[in-house]
Order: sequence, then structure tokens, then C-alpha cells
Amino acid sequence: MSKAIFDQIEAAVKAKGAELVKMGGAVFQLNVGNDKLCIDLKNGSGSTKRGDGDKPDVTLTMKEEDFVAMAAGKLDGMQAFMGGKLKIAGNMMLAQKLGPISESAR
Repeated sequence: MSKAIFDQIEAAVKAKGAELVKMGGAVFQLNVGNDKLCIDLKNGSGSTKRGDGDKPDVTLTMKEEDFVAMAAGKLDGMQAFMGGKLKIAGNMMLAQKLGPISESAR
């Protein structure tokens, strides 16, 4: 299921990359179960890469079921973090930008 969501994220970055770069200004690493996606919203018109990225500004790690719930709007990012379902490494302030970015990507 996370791979399907990764596909949607990749399509959104291709379609709205320049707009998302203005909002993001960072490199985000998503580690969801065994799946990984690096989202570069810092350089050019944005890009994505399956696997580990080079020097992400912030890394978010969570289980697949929690990621799916967050993507569906059933789990709030702050609640997930406070409940230990979401782990953040790097610049935590940048992690807060992902909510508005994912909304505009839909």
C-alpha cells in the first residue's frame, strides 16, 4: 500500500514540482516499513528517488499501517509523533511542512 502512495507522491512532484519546491525548501526522506522514498523539494523543480537520498534535511520513519492512516487523513502527524508512531530525525520544523505540501499535492 505504501508503494501506491509513493507513486502518488512521485506523480505530484512531477506535476507540481516547482510549486512544491517553493513550499518545501528541503530534502525529505520517508522510511515506511521496508520501503524508502527521498523527496527533493530543495533543488530545481523537485524530484523523487526510491531508496535512501543523499543527506536529507529530515527523515521520517514509521510503520506502513501508520503511514497509510496518515495519508488517508485518519492519523494526525502530531498525534503520530507524540504517540511514538512517527520518528523524526533531523530538522523537526521541516517535518511540519509536509502536511501542507501533501495537501497541495492531492
